Amino acid sequence: MQSESSNPQKSALLALDVFALLKPTPETLFLLLGIAIGGGTGLAIVLFHYLIQLVQRLLLEDLMGILAGLGPWTLLCAPCLGGLTVGLMRWRLNDFGVSLSSLIAASHIPRSLSSLKAVARAIAAAVSLGSGASLGQEGPSVEIGSHIGICIGQHLKVSQERLRLLMGAGAAAGLSAGFNAPIAGVFFALEVVLGTTFATSAVSVILLSAVVAALISQIGLGGQPAFILPRYELKGFLELPFYLGLGLFACLVSITYTQTIQMAKKLFQGQLTSLQWVGQIPPFVQPAIGGLCLGTVALFLPQTLGIGYETIDVILRDVQMPLSLLLTLLVVKLGLTALSLGSGFVGGLFGPAMFLGASLGAAYGKVLPYLPYASLLPISAPPAYAMVGMAAVLAASVRAPLTAILLLFELTRDYRIILPLMAAVGLSVWLIEYLKPIAPDIPTVQPTELKQEPNRDELVLQQLQVAEAMQPEYLAVDAELSVVAALALLTQHQSRCALVFEQATATLAGIVTLQDIERGIGLWQAALDSVPMAQEAEGAGAAAVVLPTTVGQICTREVLHAYPDESLADAKTRMAGRGLRQLPVVDRDDVRKILGVLDQDHIALVCSLATAQKALEPHLAHLRSLMEGELPLSASTVVPAPQVQNFVR
Repeated sequence: MQSESSNPQKSALLALDVFALLKPTPETLFLLLGIAIGGGTGLAIVLFHYLIQLVQRLLLEDLMGILAGLGPWTLLCAPCLGGLTVGLMRWRLNDFGVSLSSLIAASHIPRSLSSLKAVARAIAAAVSLGSGASLGQEGPSVEIGSHIGICIGQHLKVSQERLRLLMGAGAAAGLSAGFNAPIAGVFFALEVVLGTTFATSAVSVILLSAVVAALISQIGLGGQPAFILPRYELKGFLELPFYLGLGLFACLVSITYTQTIQMAKKLFQGQLTSLQWVGQIPPFVQPAIGGLCLGTVALFLPQTLGIGYETIDVILRDVQMPLSLLLTLLVVKLGLTALSLGSGFVGGLFGPAMFLGASLGAAYGKVLPYLPYASLLPISAPPAYAMVGMAAVLAASVRAPLTAILLLFELTRDYRIILPLMAAVGLSVWLIEYLKPIAPDIPTVQPTELKQEPNRDELVLQQLQVAEAMQPEYLAVDAELSVVAALALLTQHQSRCALVFEQATATLAGIVTLQDIERGIGLWQAALDSVPMAQEAEGAGAAAVVLPTTVGQICTREVLHAYPDESLADAKTRMAGRGLRQLPVVDRDDVRKILGVLDQDHIALVCSLATAQKALEPHLAHLRSLMEGELPLSASTVVPAPQVQNFVR
């Protein structure tokens, strides 16, 4: 008879008994999941890096060593073989799974994900990067971590909110392990993946995941950061305007970068009118053609082959590089990256963006001393501008300014770089949002798949009009009504705000909210507290401080409005810009005529109802037949809601 310790079934039961005895809370289990995601992502990223190195050694070292005697043209073989391999994989598997943008969409809309395709996508990325594709390895690293997080969440059947959190933990772990920069990884997850919808508990899970992934990455790949940057030194505050100029050029480079990527994608899809024949080339052959072009350019500019970290190190060490070479690298690297993505290679955006930023910053730093007024001021060396340029182009390309700033700060570990970084990054991101706002088909993280899945709620809001969600009944008060009476009305009707009308003219004077009332009382209290104690004792000072007596004195006079025939998406954006909960709906021909009120809560309700109805449309006929046969109309009762009165006093 087997002993108890040797019996697997009894051992499993013993483990369950111990687990039940400990009784961990759901929050504790969630933190453990974050640690598990960080550990799994860290191991996966280490294997991913080793796989890239293996492909590099096989193609760029062993194969090139065998063919070296045939001439320098043999350099073409490595990217061609890599492209052919990726093309055959794409042909065999039909696709490589989903990109990060699709994973984010999957966290909103439940969908099954193929782990096999995710592994194939990682292998294709390793082959692409190892064979010399002009792409980065951080995008695939983030995708690997995000896929691990979302697969664990779907397997455990967690809620959609926690599913997004687990995916964010995976994304943070992927970037943390890829760059050895856990702080940047955390802010990337909060800024890009989760956006503004996260709680304090989410930060804890993401922090643990990023730390664990960074530790495993340091054990497996070493503790050195991705770049060894020189010590930064700001020559003076008068130099800061020059960094603003660098931010302007970084914005222009980023726009050119994203537009070129889109054009390359359209080129290989046959969507360009004059070059439609390119789309007739079999998809599995297109990566090989892209590899041929990469190898041809590498014969003359080997610095553009691969990720380009070695060239960035050369630029940051202030090795003398001619201005013409820096500008050439900038233009050629931009084109090759777009070509790599468009032809079908798999990779990310971070590495090439930082290459472009380093080349731009170094060239900018070389030109500055020759400007008329700049020659009179002390100016930092070109590597300083190269570092800031890396962050500015990266921030504008991925729309993640905090991630870019903290990444460069984490790599330099020098506080003095913060001010130039904030100046250049802030201006570049503001300009790119102003000049070229993010469209649904422009990716923010991973441009390999340029077509993103738009947010479901946004699509619904764009299809609905304000008239479908506005409420004709609304709470209205007279401008001469007392503040106390207005507060009583808001409390009685459980309303956040009310429209304010001038009784004499019956025109809209403004809108009063609970915040307006609180602000008015706060101002009165502050003025009362400022009265000297001596005057207060005499009663003279307190009498001079008068509480605002009417609603007209505290209401918001500049009232935004909506039209009944405009989309709910536009109206909601206008409300979000001012932080409004309600918006009056007016007649387009007569803005003084109030048709109703648009409320944030009612918008959410109408959006949910429209979404549910759309989901049921394919099954409505079947459901109607079931309801007619089994559920008589008398089985349900609709109770009318009480009507809200109009109060004009």
